Amino acid sequence: MNNGIFYENPEPAGGEGRGFYRLRRKRRRPVLAAAVAAIALCLAVALVLVFCGLRYKKVSFDDGSWVKFFGIVRSGEPVSGRFTYSNGLKGALSRSTGKLTYSNGDVYYGKLENFRKNGVGSLSFSSENIYTGIFVDDVMEGQGTLTYANGDKYEGGFVNGRFSGSGVYTWKNGDRYEGSFREGKKDGRGKLVFANGASYEGDYVLDRKEGTGVFVYANGDRYEGTFKNDMRHGTGAYVWENGETYTGDFKENAITGRGTYTWPSGRVFTGEFLDGAIVRSGS
Repeated sequence: MNNGIFYENPEPAGGEGRGFYRLRRKRRRPVLAAAVAAIALCLAVALVLVFCGLRYKKVSFDDGSWVKFFGIVRSGEPVSGRFTYSNGLKGALSRSTGKLTYSNGDVYYGKLENFRKNGVGSLSFSSENIYTGIFVDDVMEGQGTLTYANGDKYEGGFVNGRFSGSGVYTWKNGDRYEGSFREGKKDGRGKLVFANGASYEGDYVLDRKEGTGVFVYANGDRYEGTFKNDMRHGTGAYVWENGETYTGDFKENAITGRGTYTWPSGRVFTGEFLDGAIVRSGS
């Protein structure tokens, strides 16, 4: 008691102010304990998430590109989470559906390895084209099928995302090509059958008839010989549906040069031609 006033925490002589200091310290202890508990909880949650497979990964590739991933990883491969690619594209992988949805609207179902599409899978493009087949490092590579939104379809080999090797391309209108491809174009030996009944079987160079081949026309005419730049060019034989024949030189689809023309009646002419017309008789 001091001047009639009682203090709950009187200080002993010589200890002025210490009781108040102890009171402040006692009040700080619950706050400190709560902070420590919160940190411990956060660490525990983090440990649980890490134990469950939560990871952040950045994988760099030989071509200078990279992919970043944050999510669940099992056996070194992504199960669910988000991707960010060096080209600005983003992706979200769903654990429940296995669907990888890209920010450009493409959707992929299939095998992932080294955080890229590797193995068998299906990619639906935002254009509504659909590829089903083998991927190597995010690229269509190997055997697969590409179905176009317009109804066209390709089945066969791919190299670096393009048709390559043996394959079959079918157009919506019924035209069908079976043969060799290179860099996404008909190249090598192949056969093209048109919906109207015409057909060509022979050599191609980058989508153009070039080399030797046989073209059968819808009206029954037939040409067998050499082609250049998608045209009859060089030497060959043309047989008309009415029985007339020509064997000799061609230039840019026209009968030009030296050759022999035979009529069904038995008449034969051998000489020079220019754009299908007789120029002069041969010797």
